[in-house]
Amino acid sequence: MKPSVLRLLIALASLGMGFSAAVCKADALDTQLDCQSSPHDFIAPLLDQQSIDPKPMRIEANSVNAFRPARGSNLTAFGFHVYAVFGYEQNDPIFKQGSGQPVASPTYGVVVTGSAASVEASVRRAGSDAAIREVVPLFLTAVFCSGH
Repeated sequence: MKPSVLRLLIALASLGMGFSAAVCKADALDTQLDCQSSPHDFIAPLLDQQSIDPKPMRIEANSVNAFRPARGSNLTAFGFHVYAVFGYEQNDPIFKQGSGQPVASPTYGVVVTGSAASVEASVRRAGSDAAIREVVPLFLTAVFCSGH
């Protein structure tokens, strides 16, 4: 087995042990992902509650800001551990401008650990019409709302 594959498997196993404990005492974001809010209304309370780090861990060229959950925050969405929270709304001081053309419509959401199929099934069962996109096959999936 290649060392990089072995490292990935060890990392996944370690993450899995942490996720099971985190989900037991979690702050669910399901209702906020009903796609009826604005990016500001989604992100601002998370910042106020110190559930996410105030400094984005990444700012995409299209200005979408990705925030890391704060240590000990244990965020979940539709039963899945939240890996990152993201959003962008033009002219909102919460969000930093990227180096390229900003996304045309406001967007917000989360990246969760889980396959796209299982995440989508949970999202639909909950009645949300959020969009689902696979980020890393069978591991990370984005759940997002845009255009509000």
